[in-house]
Amino acid sequence: MGDAALPRQPWIETPLVESATLSKIAGCRIFLKLELLQPSGSFKSRGIGNFIRTASLDPENRDKDLHFYNSSAGNAGLAAVIAARDLGYPCSIVVPHTTKPMMKRKLQAAGAAAVIQQGNSWAEADSYLRETFINNQEATKNKNIYVPPFDHLAVWDGAATMVPEIEAQLPPRNSETSAFPADVIICSVGGGGLFNGIIKGLDASLSHKRTPKAKDVHVLAVETKGTDSLAHSLRAGRLETLAAITSQATSLGARRVSSQTLKYAQAPPTGIKVVSVVGSDAEAARGVVTTADELRFEVELACGISMDIATGERLKQAVQGLSPDSRVVVIVCGGSNITAEMIAEYRQQLHDGWE
Repeated sequence: MGDAALPRQPWIETPLVESATLSKIAGCRIFLKLELLQPSGSFKSRGIGNFIRTASLDPENRDKDLHFYNSSAGNAGLAAVIAARDLGYPCSIVVPHTTKPMMKRKLQAAGAAAVIQQGNSWAEADSYLRETFINNQEATKNKNIYVPPFDHLAVWDGAATMVPEIEAQLPPRNSETSAFPADVIICSVGGGGLFNGIIKGLDASLSHKRTPKAKDVHVLAVETKGTDSLAHSLRAGRLETLAAITSQATSLGARRVSSQTLKYAQAPPTGIKVVSVVGSDAEAARGVVTTADELRFEVELACGISMDIATGERLKQAVQGLSPDSRVVVIVCGGSNITAEMIAEYRQQLHDGWE
């Protein structure tokens, strides 16, 4: 099959913009990688889009009628539906009963073949999906494929595609002391798909440019208290599973990160330093409000926490020695579970003393 016959990638190159206002607040140069502009409204278009595209190219799936299935209460499901639709395949989503009607409507409007409600949690919905549609399939022309939300190499490879974009979009600088044109990358961590992709992409970029004088690139792995499964695992020195998700930032709600996420955080590749940062729901809400006020974009709490860390004292605490010339890239990961009314409510709660 020639390149001309390959299916197109179901994600786009997103802009990288420098914010003068946020840079002034932070005391260093703040660049925003606008992943909220992806077709699904979040960075998930890259990883899940790459997984579906890779599955469609698998020789084992040639001449099969593929149907993709994902269990998600939000962004992963939306990314799966849109990527599958754009590549010409049906996609069904299994959501728990806790899923908001707004998200069900978005999935249906995006073109989901079916939106099935089952179980009271993501884990229950996922188990139902696997048992009903994936396990013990008969060998026929029809094939159902499970779309993992974060824990798969193809998902990480998709997320990694933003790193060469960032490298090309940032102004170049002295390569002897800077193997990569940013000093810090800030990303939110749920299950670890985005974080793993960032680390993979950085490692590939740095592999040919490391010099003895080059400074490490800091990657801030940001979570909210109540979804901080990576921070718990780092403290324990092993993979730990949270008893429950207690944060309002439910898009970060993986009770346990992937094993590769913990490995990368504990022992990142040469030239990369990982710092775990945990904030509060109120800090995440403040980041959402700041994003709306300064950039006129609506993002979820899961994205807002990275925005707030970038513009507060937490950045200076996590990375010592930042100067006005230091470059910090924030992955504005986006998310669809947000409305103007929700932002107004966050604003009022913060005004009333939410901390």
